[in-house]
Amino acid sequence: MIKTENHLGVIELHQHFFSDLIGHTVTSCFGVVGMSNSGPVQNIRQKVFKHGSHTDRGVAVYVQGEEFSVDIHIIVSYGVNIKAIVDSITNKVRYTVEQATGFKIKSVNVYVDDIKE
Repeated sequence: MIKTENHLGVIELHQHFFSDLIGHTVTSCFGVVGMSNSGPVQNIRQKVFKHGSHTDRGVAVYVQGEEFSVDIHIIVSYGVNIKAIVDSITNKVRYTVEQATGFKIKSVNVYVDDIKE
């Protein structure tokens, strides 16, 4: 849970909000075919709930105070420039989170787990 206080009161945002926001942002980027699981909890959830898509799949958000670190696991399309995709994702995630919440992201780590044709 992330809390911030301003003149209107206290604002609390859950980490799942950030995961969903980042998941939607990443899947809309050019060259991204899909997301891959980023941890054991997502692996178990995929085994239990075989149908349905989870927007936070492939996204892990770590909060330390008011600093965020984000790990993103993606699957890219064959034949695209991976560096360009990663740079685009990094910039778009930083911009989207900052515009939606006003919080700054310390680091965005993008892992390319697979390439699909």
